[in-house]
Amino acid sequence: MTDDKILEQARAAFERCVEREADNRAEALDDLRFARLGEQWPAEVRRRREREGRPCLTINRLPAFIRQVVNDARQNKPSISVHPVDGAADPAVAEIMSGLIRQVEQASDADVAYDTALEFAVTCGVGYFRIGTAWARDDGFEQDVIIQRIANPFTVYGDPDSTAADSSDWNSCFVVESLTPAAFEKRWKGKEKVDWSSDAWAGLGAPWFDRGGERVMVAEWWTREEVRSSVVGLSDGRVLPLDAVEERAAELAAAGVVPVGAPREVVSHKVIQRILTGCEVLEENAWPGRFIPIVPVYGEDLNVEGERVLRSLVRDAKDPQRMFNYWRTTSTELVALAPKAPFIGRKGAFETDAEKWASANTDTHAFIEYDGPEAPMRQPFAGVPAGALQEALNAADDLKAIIGLHDASLGARSNETSGRAILARQREGDVSTFHYIDNLSRAIRHAGRVLIDLIPRVYSTARIVRVLGPEGQATGVPVNQPVTVAGVERVFDLGVGKYDLTVTAGPGFTTRRQEAAVQMTEFVRAFPAAAPVLGDLLARNLDWPGADEIARRLQALLPPAVKGAQGGAPDPQVAQLQAVMAQGMERLKALEAENAALKAGREVEAEKLRLEAEKLRIEAFRAETERLGVSA
Repeated sequence: MTDDKILEQARAAFERCVEREADNRAEALDDLRFARLGEQWPAEVRRRREREGRPCLTINRLPAFIRQVVNDARQNKPSISVHPVDGAADPAVAEIMSGLIRQVEQASDADVAYDTALEFAVTCGVGYFRIGTAWARDDGFEQDVIIQRIANPFTVYGDPDSTAADSSDWNSCFVVESLTPAAFEKRWKGKEKVDWSSDAWAGLGAPWFDRGGERVMVAEWWTREEVRSSVVGLSDGRVLPLDAVEERAAELAAAGVVPVGAPREVVSHKVIQRILTGCEVLEENAWPGRFIPIVPVYGEDLNVEGERVLRSLVRDAKDPQRMFNYWRTTSTELVALAPKAPFIGRKGAFETDAEKWASANTDTHAFIEYDGPEAPMRQPFAGVPAGALQEALNAADDLKAIIGLHDASLGARSNETSGRAILARQREGDVSTFHYIDNLSRAIRHAGRVLIDLIPRVYSTARIVRVLGPEGQATGVPVNQPVTVAGVERVFDLGVGKYDLTVTAGPGFTTRRQEAAVQMTEFVRAFPAAAPVLGDLLARNLDWPGADEIARRLQALLPPAVKGAQGGAPDPQVAQLQAVMAQGMERLKALEAENAALKAGREVEAEKLRLEAEKLRIEAFRAETERLGVSA
């Protein structure tokens, strides 16, 4: 395809993206400016009030709601786990890929990319992050996979025909950047000096080229196209492309491997990245994966009459926020601009100390003389405007009701009194906004698919990769090369087999370790006999200095583990531990049953006492009525 044809298609595709996203982008920009920049008064109203010298206050309550959702997600990081799918997949390779993905996330600060995307999804309806590659070393040819944040979501134009919740069906995407002509020429030094007055540039208008602002737009145009090929099944169980079988026909025949059945047509995808301006293709790069590596995180995703509508957390909360600003401004204005309480007296009462009486509302005087027999009287203050304050409270309640986060969720004192009731209200707040966190998990799940597809193509040579365990421990693992493990030679080939993934959201390792320490402490308190067996595990999960050394010393006190022969009797140490754990669980169940019985007994006793008190009250009432001679 010629460059002119590519540019023609790119301009048409970009115009279509702009047209389809116009409403969503306008609403998203308004949400962002309203919620985070505090631009909450209509411009005409603000100008009029400023001309009149009237206050125009903005008391922005929306960032607290946004932070509540975003920071909840920061405390519950989604994690990717890879699992083998078919018979050719190796569970050990799946574990290596899981550790490699954790290493990619740590090395490229993926949590920053995830948090930025979610914050924009909550604030304006959609955020993005991207997956790329980078050289592992400046002096080498090996590459690493990286995850990058997209700081400005308005630079991304997704596929207007996409319907998938995670963008896995994107076939087109633009990522744009606006540069000055000087920055453009500096970045693409290999290109000839650009003639900005040429006919090609003269025919371009905004946004590709803005002559008034001296800016030129550079766009990454990602396209994904179907690629059809044929595969053949072999007698040894492998499946190879038809052209590879034809090329290796002699080799396969010598090994006694023959095709089984007829070839089958399969459909795959190829992805191409083109960097271009409105009149020139600057670069064209083949992407090794089969997905466009731009991942959106959506807020509320709706389909209205065939149009995709993206909504933020604050979209419906803008009117209550405006009302809150207005009524708080009104109450402030009424109090601040109310006249000072005046002094009232008969005519001529202020002649003696006229200057002191004139400044009595602003200055402090030791004494003020007056004329006449009676002293002047000060008029009382009219009071705080209760109506305006009540309307402001109503607007604040409307904000909480619309967003779904109430006082307990925001850490403020509410009308709940018990801890269980407070937790229940907090849980209701989490449920009302959980779809934002769940959408982040969907996006990370798709990012995991992109990584699983990309890793075998990027890490395709024999090398040692750094992988991270679930608890953050780093290990170097040789891949795509023979390695001896427990006396057996193996090859951890990342390109063999099919793998899938799951994404789980939960507290990070530090929080889980603290929770484990608390639970084990409670278990040992309920069943002290378990302390000698669990002491080293409990110490290892504590966060004080020297905890690991204490764990090692406690572990040294344990009797040596006796490993049973394969298929023989179970390990006595394991059996002892299981017995101790079983006894502990039985003891816990007995304690729970005892507590339940005691609670029921206390409730029965309380009811008896209440009935006795009621009986005494009735008897006292009857005695009083008899004393007064009134029939009961």
